[in-house]
Amino acid sequence: MSLAPWRSAIAHALHRNRSLVYARYLQLATVQKGDRPANRTVVFRGFLEDTNQLKFISDRRSAKTDQIQQQPWAEVCWYFPNTREQFRITGCLTLVSSDDSHQNLQPARIAMWQELSDAARLQFVWPHPGKLRVENPEAFAPPAPDRMQPVPNFCLLLLEPVEVDHLELRGEPQTRSLYQRDDQQEWSSQAINP
Repeated sequence: MSLAPWRSAIAHALHRNRSLVYARYLQLATVQKGDRPANRTVVFRGFLEDTNQLKFISDRRSAKTDQIQQQPWAEVCWYFPNTREQFRITGCLTLVSSDDSHQNLQPARIAMWQELSDAARLQFVWPHPGKLRVENPEAFAPPAPDRMQPVPNFCLLLLEPVEVDHLELRGEPQTRSLYQRDDQQEWSSQAINP
């Protein structure tokens, strides 16, 4: 598996924006019932080893789980303020949960859990996300979960890109490149109008 040509542009943007903790935040859009969009901010957790798949985390109890099962197509929009670059990445999502599907990805799921901070792991044992607020403050101060073994509702979320639209807002005129993957998994790129 060779790295996609757009990977170097993202690596460069991440490096040049490394002083901004929020440069790792991007918006993930999925499709909910009734074909309505659903958008939220997620944290980029790197690339799955030896692939071009972007890694995120998710709670199996969240609304996006059902959305992904109904329609795996999604798009992320990622803006880097220091370099004034935007990446729109379209692809299919894979939700790696504790069930028996995606057994080959379980080691990556477990490794991702182990890389999380204690505070991030703790959120996965809070009350059910999206439900009515639990008024008992102790519900949000549960015992810390095991650092080595993920809780059942922890999921690794992977985005397999098929198209990357990279817009550089600096310069006159601005620069925009479109990268597309074909059926043979080969990437092509072309300059397009901003």
